[in-house]
Amino acid sequence: MARIHIMALRHSAFYAPLLLTVHGDYLTRRGLQPHYRLQTPEDPIDAALRSGSAHLSQSAPAVSFASLERGEEQDLLHFAAINDRDGFYLTARVPMPDFRWSDLHGREVLVDHLFQPMATLRYVMHLNGADFDAMEVIDAGGVEAMDAAFRAGQGELVHQQGPAPQQLEQDGVGHCAASIGEALGPIAFSSLYASRDWLRSDMALEFLDAYEEALSDLAEMSAQRVARIIGPALPGIDEAVLVRTLDDYKKLGTWSTESRINSESYGTLLKVFRYSGLVTRDHPMSALIVDLHTARPD
Repeated sequence: MARIHIMALRHSAFYAPLLLTVHGDYLTRRGLQPHYRLQTPEDPIDAALRSGSAHLSQSAPAVSFASLERGEEQDLLHFAAINDRDGFYLTARVPMPDFRWSDLHGREVLVDHLFQPMATLRYVMHLNGADFDAMEVIDAGGVEAMDAAFRAGQGELVHQQGPAPQQLEQDGVGHCAASIGEALGPIAFSSLYASRDWLRSDMALEFLDAYEEALSDLAEMSAQRVARIIGPALPGIDEAVLVRTLDDYKKLGTWSTESRINSESYGTLLKVFRYSGLVTRDHPMSALIVDLHTARPD
């Protein structure tokens, strides 16, 4: 059985379509034995894809914007959607049942400083008549450090991806105030990413077939069943919290049965990054995204 090496930038229930593909039997039925690992400073995604030590990775179309802004041709391309929504929430230390985005003004907020979630939060606040720069923004570090800081009493709200907000509520530490994904709607948020060379291979098409089967099943499966399959890959998360997180994401429309990255969602992504000044022009989808249903990369 051939090994297929899959990487991820981040690892959480938000990426359920990929986790289901890896931890279900979708790949093994096609003669592919998955090996899954997270990026580390010593093992970055782009270098692994270029060297061939990884075949594909969880990523985001927005990772390509910086090199496009420099006028560089893309040797790594995005070929399938994972998420069609921002999966982050704002969790407050005290209940905010009548939350308005302007309520964030003057408050201490632990914000995830990874470029995409931060840009999306800034844009959603703008859409809702609030000013990101009017918050007391705290950079507490990575996702684990942010969670620990909030639990230790730092900040009035925290900006996190599921299932961290659901776990805070379960533990009686916080109360969900807002969903960024609900406020924004469709956006090309997370993707699958690979080299042009690998995308020309038969393995790429076999993987895509498996992934699309998992997407279809994810839409039909109960959150409980999905949790049973991917739960072992997410140790330390209460089963009830995982089920609730998956159910929340399903209701939000986070995962589509369609693997293609669509133009509406990509258009929103451009608006988000142009607002933050991280993109200066509308880069065409064809510069960074390939549809393997219609053509292989040149």
